[in-house]
Amino acid sequence: MTAVCTSPGTFEPANEWAPFSPSREVHWDLRRVVHLHRRAGFGASWDELERDLKDGPGASINRLLNGQARSGLGQVAGEFESTSTALADAAAGSGEPIRLQAWWIWRMLHSSDPLGERLTLLWHNHFATSNAKVGDLAAMRQQNETFRRLARAPFGELLTAALRDPALLAWLDAPANRKGHPNENLARELLELFSLGIGNYTEADVQESARALTGGSVSAGQFRELASAHDGGLKCILGKRGNWSGNDLIAIVLDHPATSRRLSWRICDCFMGEGAVTGDQVEALAAGLRGNHLDIGWAVATVLRSAAFFAAPNIASRVAGPPEFLAGAVAALEVRDASTVALADWMTRMGQDLFYPGNVGGWPGGRSWLGSRGLLARVNFAAALADGHAIGCAEHLNALELAVRHGTGRAPEELIAWFAKLMLGRELSAPARDQILASVKPYTLPELARRLAVMVLCTAEAQVN
Repeated sequence: MTAVCTSPGTFEPANEWAPFSPSREVHWDLRRVVHLHRRAGFGASWDELERDLKDGPGASINRLLNGQARSGLGQVAGEFESTSTALADAAAGSGEPIRLQAWWIWRMLHSSDPLGERLTLLWHNHFATSNAKVGDLAAMRQQNETFRRLARAPFGELLTAALRDPALLAWLDAPANRKGHPNENLARELLELFSLGIGNYTEADVQESARALTGGSVSAGQFRELASAHDGGLKCILGKRGNWSGNDLIAIVLDHPATSRRLSWRICDCFMGEGAVTGDQVEALAAGLRGNHLDIGWAVATVLRSAAFFAAPNIASRVAGPPEFLAGAVAALEVRDASTVALADWMTRMGQDLFYPGNVGGWPGGRSWLGSRGLLARVNFAAALADGHAIGCAEHLNALELAVRHGTGRAPEELIAWFAKLMLGRELSAPARDQILASVKPYTLPELARRLAVMVLCTAEAQVN
């Protein structure tokens, strides 16, 4: 593993994360365009795929990084954010958690910055906070907005905000952490999950860190530091001695090399597939993070621009989580009027109950998404998507009109091939295609097209991105 210094205080990992450049052997093709949108966002329409195929990797990746990947409502000045605020305000005041989930899914589908929503989901999983204990939708909404606002920021800014977030503090019993009666929950999760990772600290470090965090509380929905409840005595944390406060503790863990390695792992876990990243790549990205003040935006850009990201072993090598699977299908099939409340219910059935992670470790992800209940929910969702009415649409999915409008023929073989290219970036394997063709019956052509779209969405290939 090597790192190159390009200017004072700026480091770039060499070789392991070299930029992607199309060649005669490795093409910028539809497969890689779809891969970019499915892995770094929530899918794309055919028009967006064709745009990026034409414009090349540089412009396409920059659009994602700059929050300009999706056309439509997100591009109308002021309209998207004002609508989002109105939906979030109503949801937070409704007392109905599914409405807050629906608001976030609405953002996933309509924001011009799908990467920003993807990173918000990453941080929701990293600082896993459940409304089951918090019991405050306004606080959960506030946390979600904080994650979005600081999604690409230097990690120190995000970590500082998280440790002052009312929802997280309630989730980890921070108000009970007072001088003389330290509560170790927040300190333990800070060291184990939020920064260093298991094996990089001792129980004594947890105890001393809890003392440093004493006095942090919440009043009227805002973070407060109570000097009378803070333990100002001498503490030794990770080998450093001083009268440390919460801010001092943050500085200590940010300076520890294990934090950069954990962040590198977290980013690779989000954007790289199973078995597609090496230990040297994780270490190289960690070194770059240390040289760039733990700048998350820098690390995300480095990964998404890399040859490793577009390499064949990284394509179709990661199980699509429920938000990716659901929102990706809705975006690709251009379903404009689905009820996001209905979509939130389907996402929960698939195993991801937004704002309700099962524990402080978040969702396990990966192959755990493909248990029998999760798979059945995906199949049933595909059928509901085609039906339209089952997800709140006024009409059935007009899959035939969509396919013909974008230039495909009406034969079953042609429709299967087009739906596969739209949703997967490539045609199906011969066995998968033949299995679908064997099930074709003399439906009317519109019904046939709907069923073929569902069948493609239910293939094994569609469960990975």
